Amino acid sequence: MRIIALSTLQAFWEENPEYLDAREPTLAWHRHALHADWSSPVDVKQDFGNASILKDGRVVFNIAGNKYRLVVLINYAYRVVYIRFIGTHRQYDEIDVQTI
Repeated sequence: MRIIALSTLQAFWEENPEYLDAREPTLAWHRHALHADWSSPVDVKQDFGNASILKDGRVVFNIAGNKYRLVVLINYAYRVVYIRFIGTHRQYDEIDVQTI
Protein backbone atom coordinates (compact mmCIF):
# COMPACT_ATOMS: atom_id res chain seq x y z
CA MET A 1 0.00 0.00 0.00
CA ARG A 2 1.07 3.57 -0.54
CA ILE A 3 0.69 5.62 2.64
CA ILE A 4 0.14 9.36 2.67
CA ALA A 5 1.77 10.60 4.81
CA LEU A 6 4.25 9.25 7.33
CA SER A 7 5.03 12.87 8.27
CA THR A 8 1.58 13.15 9.89
CA LEU A 9 2.43 10.26 12.18
CA GLN A 10 5.89 11.60 12.95
CA ALA A 11 4.54 15.04 13.80
CA PHE A 12 2.23 13.48 16.37
CA TRP A 13 5.02 12.26 18.63
CA GLU A 14 7.72 14.78 17.68
CA GLU A 15 5.53 17.81 18.44
CA ASN A 16 4.07 16.24 21.57
CA PRO A 17 6.77 14.52 23.67
CA GLU A 18 4.08 13.10 25.97
CA TYR A 19 3.03 10.89 23.03
CA LEU A 20 6.51 9.55 22.33
CA ASP A 21 5.33 6.09 23.41
CA ALA A 22 3.21 6.01 20.22
CA ARG A 23 6.34 6.10 18.03
CA GLU A 24 7.26 2.42 17.85
CA PRO A 25 3.71 1.01 17.65
CA THR A 26 2.83 3.56 14.97
CA LEU A 27 5.94 2.76 12.95
CA ALA A 28 5.13 -0.96 13.29
CA TRP A 29 1.64 -0.28 11.91
CA HIS A 30 3.19 1.77 9.08
CA ARG A 31 5.65 -0.99 8.14
CA HIS A 32 2.88 -3.57 8.11
CA ALA A 33 0.51 -1.40 6.05
CA LEU A 34 3.27 -0.49 3.61
CA HIS A 35 3.71 -4.17 2.69
CA ALA A 36 0.00 -5.02 2.78
CA ASP A 37 -2.22 -5.44 -0.26
CA TRP A 38 -5.67 -4.44 0.92
CA SER A 39 -8.22 -4.70 -1.86
CA SER A 40 -11.22 -4.61 0.47
CA PRO A 41 -12.20 -4.06 4.11
CA VAL A 42 -12.10 -7.84 4.56
CA ASP A 43 -8.34 -7.77 3.87
CA VAL A 44 -7.86 -5.09 6.52
CA LYS A 45 -9.82 -7.14 9.08
CA GLN A 46 -7.70 -10.20 8.30
CA ASP A 47 -4.56 -8.22 9.15
CA PHE A 48 -6.01 -6.17 12.02
CA GLY A 49 -8.93 -7.95 13.62
CA ASN A 50 -9.59 -5.07 16.01
CA ALA A 51 -9.80 -2.44 13.24
CA SER A 52 -13.15 -0.70 12.97
CA ILE A 53 -14.41 -0.53 9.40
CA LEU A 54 -16.51 2.57 8.79
CA LYS A 55 -18.35 3.96 5.77
CA ASP A 56 -16.69 5.33 2.65
CA GLY A 57 -13.32 3.62 3.08
CA ARG A 58 -12.58 4.90 6.56
CA VAL A 59 -10.89 2.60 9.06
CA VAL A 60 -9.99 3.16 12.71
CA PHE A 61 -6.96 1.32 14.12
CA ASN A 62 -6.11 0.95 17.80
CA ILE A 63 -2.46 1.81 18.41
CA ALA A 64 -0.24 1.07 21.42
CA GLY A 65 -2.58 -1.29 23.18
CA ASN A 66 -5.63 0.81 22.39
CA LYS A 67 -4.10 3.96 23.90
CA TYR A 68 -4.27 5.86 20.61
CA ARG A 69 -6.57 5.90 17.61
CA LEU A 70 -5.47 6.12 14.00
CA VAL A 71 -8.07 7.06 11.39
CA VAL A 72 -7.30 6.43 7.75
CA LEU A 73 -9.13 6.67 4.46
CA ILE A 74 -8.35 3.80 2.11
CA ASN A 75 -8.74 3.93 -1.64
CA TYR A 76 -8.81 0.18 -2.23
CA ALA A 77 -8.76 0.39 -6.04
CA TYR A 78 -5.51 2.40 -6.05
CA ARG A 79 -4.05 0.81 -2.89
CA VAL A 80 -3.58 4.18 -1.18
CA VAL A 81 -3.97 4.84 2.55
CA TYR A 82 -4.50 8.45 3.60
CA ILE A 83 -3.70 9.24 7.23
CA ARG A 84 -6.55 11.43 8.46
CA PHE A 85 -6.01 11.54 12.23
CA ILE A 86 -3.93 10.15 15.06
CA GLY A 87 -4.62 10.97 18.69
CA THR A 88 -5.69 9.80 22.10
CA HIS A 89 -9.14 8.40 22.76
CA ARG A 90 -10.17 11.75 24.22
CA GLN A 91 -9.01 13.60 21.12
CA TYR A 92 -10.74 11.00 18.96
CA ASP A 93 -14.01 11.59 20.81
CA GLU A 94 -13.84 15.27 19.81
CA ILE A 95 -13.70 14.67 16.05
CA ASP A 96 -16.24 13.60 13.47
CA VAL A 97 -14.51 10.55 12.10
CA GLN A 98 -16.59 10.58 8.90
CA THR A 99 -15.54 14.10 7.91
CA ILE A 100 -11.98 14.47 9.17
